[in-house]
Amino acid sequence: MVRSSKDRARVLPQTPAGPITPPMKPADGPNLLGQHAALPASPDEAELDRVPNPHPDTLYLARFTQPEFTSLCPVTGQPDFATLVIDYAPAKWLVESKSLKLYLASFRNHGAFHEDCTVRVAKDLVSLLEPRWLRIGGYWYPRGGMPIDVF
Repeated sequence: MVRSSKDRARVLPQTPAGPITPPMKPADGPNLLGQHAALPASPDEAELDRVPNPHPDTLYLARFTQPEFTSLCPVTGQPDFATLVIDYAPAKWLVESKSLKLYLASFRNHGAFHEDCTVRVAKDLVSLLEPRWLRIGGYWYPRGGMPIDVF
């Protein structure tokens, strides 16, 4: 759900399921940090926060590793497990880590294929942060004897 009036005015990219609507908040800066925050029921209800990059003139990489990412198979309802590795070169904005943790955990009851989950996380972060560069690796644990890695 788009929660920023600035974002409502722009044309959002489309997917077969409809427009990509990244979780946003009305004002820039941490909204969840230092507050009690319940786990969102789904990625659509999650809120990602961004904070100003204190070094926007410096090219550097930030890495987040989520070794316990879970979602549900949309066909069987069985749990799927992955390690997500997110690397990005910040420009003006950094993702606030508490909001990222809650956003990633919100996939635990979300039914989607491995590729969809991995690419959605990347698109939501790109839309929120407008980084110089972003790479995501979704290393999904084997089901049926075959792991799926999504980059």
